[in-house]
Amino acid sequence: MARVRYFAAAAEATGLEVEQRPETTLGALRAAVAADHPGLGGILPRCAVLVGGARVDDDTALASDELVDVLPPFAGG
Repeated sequence: MARVRYFAAAAEATGLEVEQRPETTLGALRAAVAADHPGLGGILPRCAVLVGGARVDDDTALASDELVDVLPPFAGG
């Protein structure tokens, strides 16, 4: 299963810093986490979602040991 790490507002919205997910594509994972964590649905479209440290499209297959990071936009200067 893919390991999903949530940061900042995404962690607050899910109440989790990390979870294991069974989805096999990034698109399926996005849909499932939005459904399972309704608070995440409003910010997920604005988040950078990295698979193995890279931005990829929703058709990307997720390996069983894949690392997925959900990074909301950060403010700063």
